[in-house]
Amino acid sequence: MGVLSEGLTQILIPVTALIGIGFALLQWLLLSRVRVSSADHTNADNGYRKSLIGDSELENGVQSVEVTNNCAEIQHAISVGNICKPALANAVFSTVAFLLGALNSVLSDFLGMKIATYANARTTPEARKGIGKAFVTAFRSGPVMGFLLSANGLLVLYITINLLKLYYRDDWEGLYESITGHGLGGLSMALFERVGGGIYTKAADFGADLVGNLNTVPEDDPRNPAVIVDNVGDNVGDIAGMGSDLFGSYAESSCAALFVASISSFGTNHDYTAMTYPLIISSMGIVVWLIATLFATDLFEITNVSQIEPSLKRQLLIATILITAGIAIVSFTALPSEFTLYNFGASKVVKNWHLFFCVAIGLLAGLGIGPVQDVADSCRTGAATNLIFGLALGYKSVIIPVFAIAIAIHVSFSLAAMYGIGVAALGMLSTITTSLAIDAYGPISDNGGGIAEMAGMRHKIRERTDALDAAGNTTAAIGKGFAIGSAVLASLALFGAYVSRAGIKTVNSVGSAALKMVEEVRRQFNTIPGLLEGREKPDYANCVKISTDASLKEMIPPSALVLLTPLIAGTFFGVENLAGVLAGSLVSGGVQVAISDSNTGGAWDNAKKYIEAGTTPHDASLGPKGSNPHKAAVTVGDPLKDTSGPSLNILIKLMAVESLLFAPFFAAHGGLIFKSF
Repeated sequence: MGVLSEGLTQILIPVTALIGIGFALLQWLLLSRVRVSSADHTNADNGYRKSLIGDSELENGVQSVEVTNNCAEIQHAISVGNICKPALANAVFSTVAFLLGALNSVLSDFLGMKIATYANARTTPEARKGIGKAFVTAFRSGPVMGFLLSANGLLVLYITINLLKLYYRDDWEGLYESITGHGLGGLSMALFERVGGGIYTKAADFGADLVGNLNTVPEDDPRNPAVIVDNVGDNVGDIAGMGSDLFGSYAESSCAALFVASISSFGTNHDYTAMTYPLIISSMGIVVWLIATLFATDLFEITNVSQIEPSLKRQLLIATILITAGIAIVSFTALPSEFTLYNFGASKVVKNWHLFFCVAIGLLAGLGIGPVQDVADSCRTGAATNLIFGLALGYKSVIIPVFAIAIAIHVSFSLAAMYGIGVAALGMLSTITTSLAIDAYGPISDNGGGIAEMAGMRHKIRERTDALDAAGNTTAAIGKGFAIGSAVLASLALFGAYVSRAGIKTVNSVGSAALKMVEEVRRQFNTIPGLLEGREKPDYANCVKISTDASLKEMIPPSALVLLTPLIAGTFFGVENLAGVLAGSLVSGGVQVAISDSNTGGAWDNAKKYIEAGTTPHDASLGPKGSNPHKAAVTVGDPLKDTSGPSLNILIKLMAVESLLFAPFFAAHGGLIFKSF
């Protein structure tokens, strides 16, 4: 037995989860103090209103009070758019766990989108006060979703385990087999939100970009009917999509590690604290990231643009160091000094420091899946060279991440078999709070820039928000790296759990929807008198409907493919065949294609933004916006990095957890084709 007692463990996990939720609410409270419109201020704020009214500096000829109220109106428009117990008992409890996982995922993503729309318009007026104020406002919204998602996930999983324990008692294998449904529920929602949300946001974004870049109306001009659905799409795809993706990884990693632990000496010795080691890791992560968040928002002040990216990376580095120390403490207090794991039927003696290294190497491997350089120079000679150079760069960028993940898998498996891989995935996901904060910060800054332009603010405000967005693009690639790496490790852990339990010794959705968006915008320009002159407002709702219909319709084929493949393979061809399917999808889709798509798309998208920003003499020589290099840079970068690549994360995770859940059925009744001979 470890030093940490069962009673203390029972207190530690829910308390840290509640702390995370409380800290998220605190960040929301601090964010709510940023006023959007003059009507938000009470009588005690008369001095603030007078300072706005008396402000001699106009925003493109419009009074400050008016542009501030414009921010509130635009925010409103975006918000509106946005050998076990009986098999029957296992099925019922798995269904309950599934519903809880799905509900938790949806709730977390809903709250994330709410806080994103809440923060969008608040970032814009804060940008008038300086880059530091805007950064803090945009960044505070990220921890709200990050802490809510991780803390809610931890608390719901903890409560579910303890409720099911009343029925299963000491049958740990049956309990954690039922808990697997929690991961499937979270991943099912992730499929809809990541794939459907990706189609929604990129149809809107791509359509608005095409209209803005290939016509006389800028993409963020309020006369562009696609501009509101573009802002809504940022919240749907980049906020909710990323959140559901990481929640799915967190849920399935926890379930895989818990299930593998249940068939180890932890289960036979009824060592509750050691059994819940994966949850204690998550608890430690919440506490550490709470401290790390303060470094970005309170302890270090941002005074210029060049400090933004180093500040975000410094926060990640500080938190990594702190959480490594925390994991060491947890490993030596919660785990017995020596215990037995089962590696495909063979016993393996493992020490507690082995698991520490497994978690730590998973955490460090995530840092090796980072951003790539831009390809702006290749746009000088046209779109063809930009596409070729971007693809080559994406393929090349796979090398280091593949080695990082392979080393993490080899070391973890050598030290602690499949359980080691499962906790390595949790180590990588111990950064989930900051990964979400960094990822959410970018689209919020981007929307803040669009609001600044639509509200009629001066160009200097847009420059500040664009600088925030540019830094977010680079650091968001780190978050995507953690998402991909954790998906691979978690899926491999689930694959091992499936093998143990079973007893084994492109649909062009974005393009078509974007084309409809462009056609709708052109129709409105041609049929609504006074729209181009700014006398009439565009029909934003119709553009929202196009993206919504496309996301719901076009996601059906890929969703059916992912959900039906394990069922067909296991039922008709047997468990061995299904194991081959899982291995193939993991090696090809999860590692190579997902990383390549994300990095290629990121490089293309950054090339376009560097040319648009023109912040350096070199970038300025490629511009301005509308130049031939800029037109060549308007490619499929966004759909590739935000839809195609991330969707593969969901594919490998959902197929693995679905296979584990149905493994008893496949083992008993699968292989119908071979049984008929």
